[in-house]
Amino acid sequence: MASPVLLTAQSARIKQARRLATRAFRRKSGRFLVEGPQAVREALEQADLVIEVYAEPSVAERHRDLRDLARNRGVNWYDVDRAGAEALSETVTSQGVVAICGLIDVPLEQAVSAQAKLISVGVQVRDPGNVGTLIRCSDAAGADAVVLSRESVDPHNPKAVRASVGSIFHLPITLEADIEAVARTWREQGIQVLAADGYGDTDLDECIDNGTLEKPTAWLFGNEAHGLPDGINAIADSSVKVPIYGRAESLNLATAAAVCLYASARAQRRTSSS
Repeated sequence: MASPVLLTAQSARIKQARRLATRAFRRKSGRFLVEGPQAVREALEQADLVIEVYAEPSVAERHRDLRDLARNRGVNWYDVDRAGAEALSETVTSQGVVAICGLIDVPLEQAVSAQAKLISVGVQVRDPGNVGTLIRCSDAAGADAVVLSRESVDPHNPKAVRASVGSIFHLPITLEADIEAVARTWREQGIQVLAADGYGDTDLDECIDNGTLEKPTAWLFGNEAHGLPDGINAIADSSVKVPIYGRAESLNLATAAAVCLYASARAQRRTSSS
């Protein structure tokens, strides 16, 4: 049901919701913010995820399907004025609609089964935009799960949620994983571990040509500035570089991840259809 009056930036509900911009309060409350019509729509399509929605009346008028979805889910809908919407926004210009949702991360054993074919792993990824884009690329490539190390940024960060463009709701995500421990477990299960490294001992073309990428694979992607931490290659079956054919010095995290994940996805799909 909608609120009878417009909530403002000074409303107690808005002030409480604003605290979800911090990781500590998200963990304490078990909630996070989702901003924008498309992301809110994706969230509302998940059962029992959205707790409440805050929207400017003009946005609700343009996106009537959102209000209908909320009503069908039994989700409370609160009208807010422009200042209230901006108080909940992490963007320069608010999109006018924000949902409060329950956290979506799941335990590792629930996210990754022994039958997994493609896993995307972020190791000490600290930029929320990159975490969101990594999730989006993983979703697009058909990965089974995204696993983030203990030192990585929280994917519930509003910037990460926005960068995922709804993909955060499409595949299992595990946080604060001990990458060395899980890599050993995956290898025991027959899932190879490949470290994406600009100085790798083999290149992606070789992996494509020799059939390496046809196997179930967990890809490790490192920090934006420093790459994978020292010693991480020791837990991988191989370190793999994306070949640079032009004069670019390197690829950024999201681009390298997209190239590697799609190479694996294509090799695995080709094998399964033959």
